[in-house]
Amino acid sequence: MHATTGMHGNLAASGCRGLAHNINNDRKEEYMKKYALMMVVLVMGLSLAAGVFAADKDAIKKQVDDIVMAIDSGKTAADFESAAQNKPYYVYIMEKDGKLLVHPSLEGKNLKEAVMPAYEAVSKATKDGTWVKYEWDGKEKNAYVRETNNGEIVGSGY
Repeated sequence: MHATTGMHGNLAASGCRGLAHNINNDRKEEYMKKYALMMVVLVMGLSLAAGVFAADKDAIKKQVDDIVMAIDSGKTAADFESAAQNKPYYVYIMEKDGKLLVHPSLEGKNLKEAVMPAYEAVSKATKDGTWVKYEWDGKEKNAYVRETNNGEIVGSGY
């Protein structure tokens, strides 16, 4: 009788393990489906963000390029003072020595004296335009900067 009880006990334990195995497989499958769905949503979100980001970069570049072309055609930095208030991407115009001719809060000040790392990055502007990175108030900034024919630097970024 002891052997039979042991035998039934082993059968019962074996059946429970099989049931537990099936439940675990069902949970794993459910978990994997949820995980796959989350990954699809994440990839789609990143793709949409990248598309918006690319559109923003194009808008920033166009804004700067248009102002550079206008200055190269005879306009002055003063003609673009209102661009310093553009939302969400304001424009700044700087002389090569760092004096800000157009800026939402630092107009008339020298960027070289105020924030040397930003000045060093922005002063890398080229005639064809380039993207630069720098830190401003503890945040990383990315700016498209381009030099005019008279040596002024026009920039905007995020």
